[in-house]
Amino acid sequence: MSTGVQESRLGVGIIGAGRVGPVLARALAGAGHAITGISAVSEESRERVESMLPGVPILDVPEVVRRSELVLLAIPGDELASLAAGLAATGSWQPGQLVIHTAPEHGTAVLAPAMAAGVIPLALHPAIVFTGTSLDLARLSGATIAVTAPGPVLPIGQALAVEMGAEPVIVREQDRAAYADAITAAGELSRAVVRQATDALRELGIERPDRLAGGVVRAAIEEELLAAAARDGGDGFPPEPLA
Repeated sequence: MSTGVQESRLGVGIIGAGRVGPVLARALAGAGHAITGISAVSEESRERVESMLPGVPILDVPEVVRRSELVLLAIPGDELASLAAGLAATGSWQPGQLVIHTAPEHGTAVLAPAMAAGVIPLALHPAIVFTGTSLDLARLSGATIAVTAPGPVLPIGQALAVEMGAEPVIVREQDRAAYADAITAAGELSRAVVRQATDALRELGIERPDRLAGGVVRAAIEEELLAAAARDGGDGFPPEPLA
């Protein structure tokens, strides 16, 4: 398969219609790929598909796999191994098929049963907070996507990240767990600081403490990101404003 995915439009199937799958499907469709189908179980997920991907058929998982050249597994990391093994046991995987998962903590080893069936594995994790709405497309633009894949297919993962509007960053297989810990800590600590500050201001009777704390938090984070960029040889330009 050519590493220039821009020159080869793919039939893309999505497994999982939570906050991540429909957004990435929309981004890939915007790059010219055809969405062949998506799996969705709950009423909420079906409504999300209708909103984000009107006209895309909702199918069962084996049928999504059967129809697709690229299968995107947008499901929790602790479900990946069993799904890959289950589809391998039923002979659903197709040799040469691209299979991508979005879990931050795993590289491609979790897809071993699919790899044994001849698929091409990639792990792509967009480093944003997903809402499951079109707002995420703007967040995805200019964000980073952690790419982990066997060397010969790394360019495919990088090209797909670029097509979704993001900047690819290579993360080694053995570093995925540490990467996930760092990303999770950044999100959780940021949320905790905001909650603590706004709760304290609210107790003082200040209206809309989110506005007061927001200016300080955004400025502080942007200054720290600038400092980090300078330490790592960045361009010195301020980061994009926080959403």
